[in-house]
Amino acid sequence: MRNFNFWQKWLLLVGIYLVIFGLYLAFFSQSGLMDYIFNRNIDRNFWVDSELPENAVRFQVWIYGVLGAVIAGWGTLLAFWAWYPFRTRERWAWNGLVLSTCVWFFADTAISIFSGVFFNVMVNTIILFLLVVPLIFTRKYFIK
Repeated sequence: MRNFNFWQKWLLLVGIYLVIFGLYLAFFSQSGLMDYIFNRNIDRNFWVDSELPENAVRFQVWIYGVLGAVIAGWGTLLAFWAWYPFRTRERWAWNGLVLSTCVWFFADTAISIFSGVFFNVMVNTIILFLLVVPLIFTRKYFIK
């Protein structure tokens, strides 16, 4: 599993997954699947009642739409990055992935901890794992 091509494709698939998830979140945040997996785990941190007020639902549709679009954009960049500059072993691509992953993880996770949204901390940790493992195993290919 230490093969560079394996890890490059792994990152490409993570990027594609993020695009699909982001678009689904953007356009179907109130669907049954998202309600079951996502909304229930986040809503209980901010609303006592199981039924959200109408204005909260409207805000949720908007904020999850924006969040989903950002995730889809991030996934698109990650997939592109994995497809070309990472595959051709351009050093800046590896460095950029490490730096952007650190900035995202620490900022997002700190805000989630501060807000008591530990479900998001768990999701962040899973995504971090999916990104860091290939970065660790490919580091040697970017050292000159």
